[in-house]
Parts: sequence; structure tokens; C-alpha cells
Amino acid sequence: MSKQFDVIVIGGGPGGYIAAIRAAQLGFNVACIDEWKNDKGGPAPGGTCTNVGCIPSKALLQSSEHFEHANKHFAEHGITATGVKMDVAKMIARKDTVVKQNNDGILYLFKKNKVSFFHGRGSFAKAVEGGYEIKVAGAAEETLTGKQIIIATGSNARALPGTPFDEELVLSNDGALRVGAVPKKLGLIGSGVIGLEMGSVWRRLGAEVTILEGLPTFLGAVDEQIAKEAKKAFDKQGLKIELGVKVGEIKTSKKGVSIAYTNAKGEAQSLDVDKLIVSIGRVPNTIGLNTEAVGLQLDERGAIVVDGDCKTNLPGVWAVGDVVRGPMLAHKAEEEGVAVAERIAGQHGHVNFNTIPWVIYTSPEIAWVGRTEQQLKADGVKYKAGSFPFLANGRARALGDTTGMVKMLADAETDEILGVHIVGPQASELIAEAVVAMEFKASSEDIARICHAHPSLSEATKEAALAVDKRTLNF
Repeated sequence: MSKQFDVIVIGGGPGGYIAAIRAAQLGFNVACIDEWKNDKGGPAPGGTCTNVGCIPSKALLQSSEHFEHANKHFAEHGITATGVKMDVAKMIARKDTVVKQNNDGILYLFKKNKVSFFHGRGSFAKAVEGGYEIKVAGAAEETLTGKQIIIATGSNARALPGTPFDEELVLSNDGALRVGAVPKKLGLIGSGVIGLEMGSVWRRLGAEVTILEGLPTFLGAVDEQIAKEAKKAFDKQGLKIELGVKVGEIKTSKKGVSIAYTNAKGEAQSLDVDKLIVSIGRVPNTIGLNTEAVGLQLDERGAIVVDGDCKTNLPGVWAVGDVVRGPMLAHKAEEEGVAVAERIAGQHGHVNFNTIPWVIYTSPEIAWVGRTEQQLKADGVKYKAGSFPFLANGRARALGDTTGMVKMLADAETDEILGVHIVGPQASELIAEAVVAMEFKASSEDIARICHAHPSLSEATKEAALAVDKRTLNF
């Protein structure tokens, strides 16, 4: 006999576990199914983000940043550090501990909020009266019945055609987070978030890193001025980034990986590396969901088709996060998860795609929200722009990191903030002020007139707002 639930969530990543918890808080009897396993075979909810994405990558970035500071920057503070070494195994172990703490935290939240957790792969069995029958394939098979189903199965790394991931020489984000020793030469295909973050980790630890990017521009989704500033910083650090390349044959051997490619000039080139990380995007994960059993509609990319409220073509079936349209960001999935749970409860769940922030956690960090200057020009929007460099910010000088700037774009007539773009220290934290301001339809003058603590990096945001109207307080 199947177990009955009001809401069944398939997938325990950021969209799934948040949706399950919120639905339970709203009074529903909720089940969440997730198949991620830890190294002992136990449950590891949290999805790609917690297990092989956002959380472990930040742990490695933090460790590698400490190492670089000790080797290259302590001396300017009067600190003598000699013989500094990196124990890669210990760094990876710390990363694993951070991941497990997050896994355990989610399981605790399930228990606290009375969410029934099932460890295994969830799939549709059939539609039944008043809902759907869901099969759980785990240590023991179970059958659940739910009135409302939320699909939050996330995404998988996209492999190069003809070059599958072996996670030893050709690595996805998963293998990139488990490298056991610093490679002498590391190659990356793709200069997106994963490529830049993982390239930064291993470059700091001593690897010679080359990034091959097919697009002719660097970080095409980022404001052009910000992207150029970031590229200068990465070039100075020693990250070798080649743009406009066309990757050809890739061969693996006991010696490593050999990549044949043509550069932007059309010249034949080759790159020999110890390991290759492929980060050319991700694809929606509907593997094993058995969508055909109930007629769930997918698009040409394999994503689940949803409307603006995350409803699928089936009554009572919803989908959120990477498995649907929109940016593949953990916090976007979380917002959709909460919104869907509230819509099921008859409330008005809300997600504003125009104010979802983006962050690349390199050094310097890159963060943005809203439209870029090139988008505004393409759309024919009249705007004003203001920017302020961290070089002129007292807190940045004290930190010893004056790379980058804050840039603000506002409507030329109404002064409403249309976009904020930051490259520099703690950009991931600073962008939150811009998100809040834009949600409240603030003008650049509003930011300029708000008192910011001195000295603080956030003063650069205030100065950028002042610069929109060609004013400044910083002499």
C-alpha cells in the first residue's frame, strides 16, 4: 500500500529541499525524495550545489586564497611566513567536512519541519485519482502517492561530444573538486563560472592554467566594462585565457590529455595538460524520471516546460530550478521552490527574474544584477552611468585589494536603477544592497543619499550612485 502525501518533492537540492520545508510550514504533509549519496552510501541531500557545486567550490577557493595570501601578501603586512606548503589531501578533507555539515543541516531541517525524507531515485509510475503515484528506487523500493508533485531534479554537466567525463583525466565539476594533487599543467574548456573558479583554485596552488573559450568575448553575459577589468586582473595573476578558439580532437593517455584546437586567427594549436576540466554549461536532468508514463512535456533542450508560475502541462505537477527555463542558479531555484509551495497553498508566490543576482567567486569577485550597458544600448533605453574605482576607497586600501570598481546604470528620465555591476573585493556581499534597492524601485539618488558606514567597501556603491549625476564626495 502506498504512502499518501499532500506534496511530494522529487529532488533535494536548493529548489527541492526549500520547497519541501516551505510546504510543510504551510501545513501540508510533505515527502522529499533525493538520491545523492555520501562516500558511505548514506543520504547527502543538497543536490549539485551542496555536493559538487556552490559549497565545495567555495571551500576550496577559501583554502587556496589563504595559501596565496600567506605566500604573496603576508610580507606587506609585516608577517614573515616561510616554507608555506599546501596539504591538498587535508584541503579536500576540509571541503568534504563542510559539505557533510550542510548535508546534515538539511536532514535536521527536514526532521524539524516534519518532512518525510526518502533516500533514492524518484520517478513517475502513473497518474491516479486525485494525484500521482511516485516510485522510490533506493535500498528498498517504496511507492508514494501525492496530490501535488514538485520536480526539482536539477542539472548535469554537459560533456564535449565524443569526450565523456572519466573524472580522472577529463573532469566535470565533480572531478574538479576531487583532484588529489596539484597538476603541473591544467586545461579548462569554458571560461564561465566553473572554469574561472576552478582555474583560480589550482592556479593559486601552483598549476599552470590555460582556459580555452569558444566565444570571441570574455564573459559575454557580464557588463563589458566590468568584464574587461576582470580580464586584466586574471591576466596579471597568470591565468592564460584564449578566446575565440575551436576545440578539435581530444586524446587521453597515461601522460595526460592532449587538446587540438584552432585559435582566433584560425591557426592550428595543441595543448598538453595533466588534467582537463570541461565546463561548457549544464543540461536539465530528467534522467530516470519516467516522464513518458504521465505525458510530462519537455522542450527541445530536455527541460521541463513550465509557465510563469512553474506549472507544467499536467494538473498538480510543478517544476523548479535548473530543470526548467531561466538561469541555473541555486538562489533562483530556492525562490521558485518557495513560490510554488505558496501557490499550492493558495498564496501569491513571487519571483522577480529581473533582480536575481549573479556572482563569480574569483579574486576579484564579480557580481551583477539587472541589465548591462550593452543591453540597454541594444534596447534603445536612455540611461545614465556612474562608476567608482576601489582604488579610491579607503577600506579597500586597508584590505590591500583595490582591484575593480562599482558601476551603476540608471534610467535617464526617472533615475530608477536599472543595473549594478561590481568587480572587486567582496562583490558577492555588496551586490545585495543593489538587489534590495532595485526591488523597491529605488533611484540612484536614493542610494547616494543613504548614509553608508565609513570606512567601508559599500561607500564605493554610494560613490557610483553619486557619479551617475556627475557628483562625488571622495576627493
